[in-house]
Amino acid sequence: MQLPFSSVKSDTVRQIHPVTTAEFDTWRQVQPAHIQDWLEVMAIGAAPLGKVIAMPPRDGFAAIFLIGVSDASDLWSWGCISDLPSGLYELPSTLSPQMMQTAVLGWGLASYRFDQYKKNDKLPAILYLPKDAHTLLKTQIEATYLTRDLINMPALDMGPEELAAQTKKLATEFDAQVSVIVGTDLIHRKFPLIHAVGMASTRAPRLIDLIWTPQNHAEDTLPKVTLVGKGVCFDSGGLDLKPSSAMLRMKKDMGGAAQVLGLAYMIMARKLPIRLRVLIPAVENSVAGNALRPMDILTSRSGKTIEIGNTDAEGRVILADALSLASEEKPDMILDFATLTGAARVAVGTELPAFFCNDNHFANDIITACDAVGDPVWRMPLFERYRKMIASKNADLTKSPASPYAGAITAALFLEAFIDRDIIWG
Repeated sequence: MQLPFSSVKSDTVRQIHPVTTAEFDTWRQVQPAHIQDWLEVMAIGAAPLGKVIAMPPRDGFAAIFLIGVSDASDLWSWGCISDLPSGLYELPSTLSPQMMQTAVLGWGLASYRFDQYKKNDKLPAILYLPKDAHTLLKTQIEATYLTRDLINMPALDMGPEELAAQTKKLATEFDAQVSVIVGTDLIHRKFPLIHAVGMASTRAPRLIDLIWTPQNHAEDTLPKVTLVGKGVCFDSGGLDLKPSSAMLRMKKDMGGAAQVLGLAYMIMARKLPIRLRVLIPAVENSVAGNALRPMDILTSRSGKTIEIGNTDAEGRVILADALSLASEEKPDMILDFATLTGAARVAVGTELPAFFCNDNHFANDIITACDAVGDPVWRMPLFERYRKMIASKNADLTKSPASPYAGAITAALFLEAFIDRDIIWG
């Protein structure tokens, strides 16, 4: 969908007043008398957090709207703009720069709709922005829309091949290079785990590899950052078949791949001075006569052997080969993204992302940056004593620990086994 902004201002533009909890009384005191009277009559004595309230101007037409936010960095209260009538809106020019940025970003994120497969009769609420204003925020919103579109796309139209096509489209836009290793070539090129997980599908597995360097920069002068995203385009569970209720959500199992493509979009659009590499192992975990079996033992790209205890926890298996490849060129940093375990969601809920990191300084930087924009994360421990839980009697590692506890931690410890210890990883 297009961004919900317009640089053309009309006579019918309506005003939006975002007001923080702390500033509500001060704001109310400077409003026209009829607004103050109306607020008193309606018993609105505080900022209405996460709600839109229409306030009557002198002519009786509800053209002024109040939105309550907890503070100037509160993105989440902007979800209420979906309740606004269609039309053009503007923000007061008196807003602080931080509030203005939060408002624009919150408006853009809250306006997202996945409507490619339906007729949407309601026109969106459009925010007036002068031409070329907040271009960096618009890039961030575009990147988020890209990520969400990829995740929401039905698996029928977003398999491994289509995911590779999306990566190539992105590469063309920003003059990056892409190579794709497909099917049995994965075996010949030493990516046996990616091939093994995806071989039962009629849609061939593949490894997608994008490399980008900003113009006028020598590659060897830039820090090397590698992003790795889990691209399980649909996860049936394999022979350990998921129940139907769980399978309904499995088109999103390539969310890690979508995340790294959205992040790559932002990095390349902003021309950040880094040498960027994006690795996506893309597979469909299906059921067939040649499907991976429980208790099979595979040899990874790194040479470590893995016992397959359950065919349903396959995301970490394909990531192992991709992380090994990422480590081989000794980048300054590797970041992987994955919809890896429900255990992480059980631990921290649905609105607080869990993350792991092998470097305290970098982890603290992530936490500080996320807190600054009102999008917190929670660091989970790489608890060394749990490493015994991924040990196997028959192989170097098992990817399916017998214990029902610490599922997110053991998944992270499994991935860490394929990272060079000298590389910052998160």
